[in-house]
This record gives sequence, structure tokens and C-alpha cells, in this order.
Amino acid sequence: MPKMIFIEPKAPNLHIFSKFQIPRLGSFILGTLMKNRGWDVEIRVEELHALSFEEIGKADLVGISTITSTAPRAYAIADRVRSMGIPVIMGGPHVSFLADEAMEHSDFVVRGEGERPLMRFIDRLESGESFAGIPNLSFREGGRVIHNPMDRSFEDLDQIPHPDFSLLRRGGLPRVAGRRIIPVQTSRGCPYNCSFCSVTGMFGRRYRFRSSDHILGELRRYNDPRNFVFFYDDHFTADRRRTRALLEAMINEKMRFKWSTQVRVEIGEDPELVGLMKKAGCHTLFIGLESVNPDSLEEMGKRQTVQHIERAIRVLQKYRIHIHGMFVYGFDQDDWKTVRQTVRFAKKARLTSTQFLILTPLPGSAFYRKVAAEKRIRFQDWSLYDAHHPVFEPKRFTLAALQKAQIFSHASFYSITEMFKKLASGRWLDLGLAHYARRLNRFWKRKNRTFLKALDLLSPQNDAKILLDYHTNIDIDP
Repeated sequence: MPKMIFIEPKAPNLHIFSKFQIPRLGSFILGTLMKNRGWDVEIRVEELHALSFEEIGKADLVGISTITSTAPRAYAIADRVRSMGIPVIMGGPHVSFLADEAMEHSDFVVRGEGERPLMRFIDRLESGESFAGIPNLSFREGGRVIHNPMDRSFEDLDQIPHPDFSLLRRGGLPRVAGRRIIPVQTSRGCPYNCSFCSVTGMFGRRYRFRSSDHILGELRRYNDPRNFVFFYDDHFTADRRRTRALLEAMINEKMRFKWSTQVRVEIGEDPELVGLMKKAGCHTLFIGLESVNPDSLEEMGKRQTVQHIERAIRVLQKYRIHIHGMFVYGFDQDDWKTVRQTVRFAKKARLTSTQFLILTPLPGSAFYRKVAAEKRIRFQDWSLYDAHHPVFEPKRFTLAALQKAQIFSHASFYSITEMFKKLASGRWLDLGLAHYARRLNRFWKRKNRTFLKALDLLSPQNDAKILLDYHTNIDIDP
């Protein structure tokens, strides 16, 4: 029986979700397809367990999935595996957009959604036929790299099997606070097209979703209060009618687990839907609030206003749904005034938790194409492309000042003063997350000390006034 090992490389740096080591779904879906066709399959998530190249050496084929920040590690793994005489096929968002780069380290690349291309690839691999014509596949032939044309996306997501998490060796899925975290995807694509996002480049703008029956067949496996489901959808409520049908089905099935997912602020327009989400077990919603600077919201093509943000927060808090709000700094209209207003807003809104992210030009996004054409990219080390390190030159910040804006914001939102406020009001989850985030932020600064010094050295002399603003002019108290 031929053997395939899928590898998900470890993230190179700390981030706010470092403690919540939830694997991505792509390898599990593809691994399940491979298992169903008779291959011996194992999945290795390096974030959970160190890789054993002795064990990997027993594989006939190795698949490696990567996002941009894990690309250097993915390439290093691929180089070592190929040196052992084992062919490597790579997939994921980063290599989908930079297939030529990935082909320097791998034998094959699947661009975009991989289910159909991988199965056709295996058909040809097993039969010894040419790989020509397999959609989305990049390969070598006659000493040159060939990129086959892209095929349309999956129309019927019900064709995708429920992922088999038993393929994850050594311990299974991780637990947080005693609960096993179960990743589930119910849809693909996003009808919006924010300039800094690569989702539409990977999955398209047309929103596709699984049927409620197909989803329930998967959820029944995990109908236990000791589980916690994270719906991996990029926009869970993009089609409210289908979301309502799914929620009502979950309620009728008496699903006992709590769950979280990602939504946009438009959720505030439908309090009835929010009520259904709460009744169906929704615990926390992750929302890209992005900015309280109207000019920046317009620049990024977010199609939302500060008023939309405020309304969504009010409605969600009314139904006692926790909010993890994400803000981004570095747009051309952002400055220290934006930073001050953002931190003040986040505190006043009493968000459960908050991330202040650095705008990052991810390959596949319109923003990447823009700053690359303007020659504003300063670092090409993909391991820094994690939204925690500045890699391009903003218009109203230097690299050092943009980094300090993020550090300042996290330090302020998770300050001792704010923690006492949470304690006094009995917001225990908020307090626990603040304690975790505060420790993580301090650890991150120590680990990145050399990088921070390098940013200071790269900053021009006229950065002194910006840094003076950082130290003396930021008054975030209401």
C-alpha cells in the first residue's frame, strides 16, 4: 500500500493564537480523499509535534501545505524530503500565487483548491501517464516548469468528505481549557474584495456553501459539550438565509457544543439572526473591525463604516456573544491619531479581546500588487509576513514607528489598569485572555529584540518626532 504524509509547517513567530494550535483543514480533507482511495495516510502538524524525518522517509509521496509566513519552513522541509529521494507536492495560498518560487523546492504544486487536481494527479501518478492537462497543477517536463490552466472551483461542496482527524498522529486534536477544538468549514469564498485580503484570490468571490444535511452529518460526530467547534468560514453569514437554516437545524438537533466563527459587521443589521446564533451555541465571534478611520475603511474597500462597527458591537453584546475584534494599522491614511482613536475605541467598546495587526502585503492581494509596483516592500523574508512585523514602507509611519504603534496598542489595551477594570466588573474570560495576551506580548518583544533594533537603525533621522509622539503625545484615556 503506497504511503503519503501531509505536513503542516510550524509558524516561525509567536502570535496571539500561539496557545490555540488548531490545524488548518486542507491537509485533512485531502488526506481523507487519499485514504478513501486506498493509500496509507498520515498527517503531521509541526505546531503540535516535532517532525521525525526518519518516519517521513518511509513515505512514497509528501504533501506540504503552507501559508505565506510558513513558506520558508515549508521550503526547508521540502528540500530535505527531496534530498531523501521522495517527491514533494505543495499547496496552500502562498504557493498558489508564487508557484515558480515553490517549484524551486518541490516537484509539483497544486494552485487553488486542491481536491479535484490532487485526485487527477494521483490517477496519472499511478498509471504512469503525463501530467499535462491536470487543472491547477504545476510540474516539470523536459527541463522546464509548466503551469497548467486553472479550473473552476468546486460547485458542490457536499462532494468534499468529512475530514478524518484520526489521520493526525500522536494525540489527536488539541484541547484548550479541557475542550477539544474541532475545525469545520461550511462555506468557501467571499462576496467582498478587501484590498489586503487574499481569500478571494484563493477561493473566489462567489460564495459557495455545503447543505445543512451535509454539515449536520459532520457535526453529529462532535455533539458533546466537551468539544468546541470553530467554523473556518471566512464569512459565516454571507448568505443569511442559508445561515438561518443551518442554525435552526442545529437547534432542532440539540447540538450541545459551543462554537465560534468569523463574520462581518453586517451581522448587526439582523438581531434576529444573532439571537439564533446565541441559541445555537455561539460563544465568540471574530470580526475584522479593521479601523475607526473612515478614510482607511474607504481605502481598503471594506464597505463598512464606523457606525456599522458600533451597531454590530451593541447587538452582539446585547445577546452576550463575546467579540474578538481585529484592527489593522498601516494604511496610507493612518497616523498616530488613528492609533490613539483605535485604542480608545477598543477600550470603550469593552471588547472581550482585541488584536492590533500590522498591514501586510500578502501575495495574491490587491494591496501586495500595489506596494510591489510602488517599490515600497522592504523585507522579502516571508517568515515576517504574519501581521506582527512591518515589511513595507507606510506613508505616514516609518517601519519602526508602525511596529511601536502595534506594541503600544497591545500594551495599552491589556494594561494592568484595564485588567483591574475587568476584574471589578466580573469579566472573567476577558481577564484571563488579557493575562495571556499581556504575557505573550512581553515574550514577543524579547524574542524579537534584534528585529526591533534593526528597525530603529533603518529609521531615518527625522523619525525622532514620530517616536516623540509615541512616547509623550498618546493620551488614550477617554
